[in-house]
Amino acid sequence: MTQTSQETVLGRITSVFGVKGWLKVYSYTDPREGILSYRNWTLVQDGQRISARLEDGRRQGQGIVVKLKGIDDRDLARSYCGAEVRVATAELPELPSGEYYWYQLEGLEVVTVSGDCLGTVSHLMETGSNDVLVVQGGPGSVDQRERLIPYLPEQVVQDVDLAGGRMIVDWDPEF
Repeated sequence: MTQTSQETVLGRITSVFGVKGWLKVYSYTDPREGILSYRNWTLVQDGQRISARLEDGRRQGQGIVVKLKGIDDRDLARSYCGAEVRVATAELPELPSGEYYWYQLEGLEVVTVSGDCLGTVSHLMETGSNDVLVVQGGPGSVDQRERLIPYLPEQVVQDVDLAGGRMIVDWDPEF
């Protein structure tokens, strides 16, 4: 999930589904069908922003299919393929203490328990066993390397300070 100042990307329209304007959506939410909880979407494609209203949606196999208001045929639906699905960040539910949305972690400075700066969180990746922080080195970091650090709270990730813009990790800078 990435974020602008007031919106969060929750998914991407991947293809059409059927002939009545339904669309397949790749959802970044967990669980996948969580994207269906949001009715007001902003679709962003090629720099254009389009307001959309979710009319219906369901799980279909491993994915999600949706029907957006006003999109009633396959040809019109096809024009939305590739669009990002964004919602207002204010609509996201508050998480329990110690849990974070990916967009909150992106941009945090990553520092080891010994004080070495490794860079900033560029983005996160979902893997089979745990999420992975992609940390990009930059000015002030020990080097310019990109690092993949497992997001394992209390094991690797020792502290997340959103207000201070910093994450403390138990990680060897040489790795």
